[in-house]
Amino acid sequence: MLFVLCLVPALLVVADAYGIGGTLGANPIEEIQDRFGNWGLRFILIALAVTPLRQLTGRNWLLRFRRMLGLFAFFYVLMHFLAWLLLDQGLLTSAIAGEEFDWSVITEDIFERPFITIGFAALLILVALAATSTAGQRRRLGRYWQKLHNGVYLAAVLGVWHYWWQVKKDFSEPLVYALVLAVLLGYRVWHHRLQTRVGSARNSRAGLPQNH
Repeated sequence: MLFVLCLVPALLVVADAYGIGGTLGANPIEEIQDRFGNWGLRFILIALAVTPLRQLTGRNWLLRFRRMLGLFAFFYVLMHFLAWLLLDQGLLTSAIAGEEFDWSVITEDIFERPFITIGFAALLILVALAATSTAGQRRRLGRYWQKLHNGVYLAAVLGVWHYWWQVKKDFSEPLVYALVLAVLLGYRVWHHRLQTRVGSARNSRAGLPQNH
């Protein structure tokens, strides 16, 4: 059920592209990019919310869905990038027309427009996380797996930053994402400090040396 629900935003884009139940507006390419990008960022935040919800509610079964939510975040961010590459930059049109595509335009955009640069960096992080998300990769990487997957925090920050720089006038929506991310990251800092204090208190009661 969760898998199907996660697919709904993508299915709505396809439906609206064919005029089924809605439209993509006056600028369909920009609308497709925005929808995929927004949902990619939302799924990153939803995936980051799993651990706090599990800790606060005691419902450990929530962890079963974290990997799926993370992979959907990667899927939507990838679709956001492909919509930009294939539709906005004209790669698909060039391929259909049999024309040679000028890749230098893409590299210039990525490295010379800051909001695209940080968005592309976030995508590369998510590629690495998706490629190493399997149980087999977790066993192979051992203790380095968690260090690598902590990169999701950086990807989330870059994603919000990318959105913020992209917006020209109304910053209300990226501000909401920034506030939600700040709460999720702030909770983790608070919880880590709380666990450290609890561990130190236990060591003190047991007469064990404290870790500094």
